[in-house]
Order: sequence, then C-alpha cells, then structure tokens
Amino acid sequence: MRPENLSTDWIRPLATPYLRSYRAVAGRRGALRGYWFLSPAIAAPAKLGFFVGYLIDGRKLACLKPEPPECLVFVCVAPPGGALHRRLVARPESLLRKTFDYIRWLTHRPPRFVFHAEEMAVMVRHQSMRGWPREKYEHYSRNFFIETLAWLVRSGLVRRLLEEVAMPARQRAAKGPPSRKKLGPARLRDTRRRSKSGVSRRPRSR
Repeated sequence: MRPENLSTDWIRPLATPYLRSYRAVAGRRGALRGYWFLSPAIAAPAKLGFFVGYLIDGRKLACLKPEPPECLVFVCVAPPGGALHRRLVARPESLLRKTFDYIRWLTHRPPRFVFHAEEMAVMVRHQSMRGWPREKYEHYSRNFFIETLAWLVRSGLVRRLLEEVAMPARQRAAKGPPSRKKLGPARLRDTRRRSKSGVSRRPRSR
C-alpha cells in the first residue's frame, strides 16, 4: 500500500464523537491526508481546530523531523503570527502553553506531545508507521487516534478552544487555566493510571 493510497474515510466517524461542534473537512491532497475539525466561528483563511490523519511527505511539518508515513493528531491555530495565534499560543500564559504543560504531565508513554509555538501545527502527537505491517496500518493508527483524542478531551482543550472564540474578552480573562486540582485526588489517580496503561475510553454517543 502506497502512503498516498491510505484509506481515510473511517477517520471522520471515529473522531467526530470526540470533536463535537467542530466542522469536519476532508484533506485528500498534499502531504496531509485525513480530516480537519475546525471551529465554525473562525472564517477562512484562518483556522482553529484539530487535524486527525496521516503525514505522507516529510517536507511538510519538517519541524517534527518526521519519518513518513506517520499518523498524527495536532492542534491547529493559523496563520502563525496572526491575532488568534498570538492570543492562544504566543503569550507566556496562553491557553495552548498551559494545556501543553498539563497534558505532558498527564501522559507518560511515548510518543508524547510536542509544542511548536511558531508553527500552524502547535501541539502535536505523531508516530511513524515505518515499522508497522502494512496490513495493520488502519488498526494501529485507529488505536493511536483514539488514545490521543481521549487525552485532548480529558485536558479540556476541545471544549476550551470553542469557548475562547465564543466568549467576550473580559470573561476569558476571568477563566482559569486547566488545573490538576479540579479532578480531585481519586479522579486524578485514576486518570494517571489510565494514561500509564494506555487505556482510553471512547465517549458515549448521545
């Protein structure tokens, strides 16, 4: 199976339960193959949301030093340097920086999330598929996507990105960062135990 022939139609129904209220857009050309899940409140050409799929050309997202083909999930804030990127990424106490610190603490098994403040793909988790049997590409990448999306939901980022573009600036300022304390001791221990074991629960469809 050539990387450009990877099946991606199954990604949308897999990821949609995690990324409710985001608009799914297929990416079937270029180096990224899969689905964008974008905030409907942001007008093109700007983008805010997530990408779930494959990287088939290492010249794209070279900052990751990829070994394509790779499966990857990343948080997208575009364009870099724009007003949205400055507020959500560049500032020292931005939502994405705080979430990255939290999710790095939450997750222990590689591949871990990486942060690129100057890029469109700000917070990324990626995995090379070179060592996988080709007949297992979909099976293994499905597990990778489920685990990664579950962590993003658990971190609160999926909800907070939508809130950040919907709420007035004064209300945003009053809202605190993701906190470990909010989980409570028992929930926190359970969350960290799941992350170590690699067990992820898929949200129930309503």
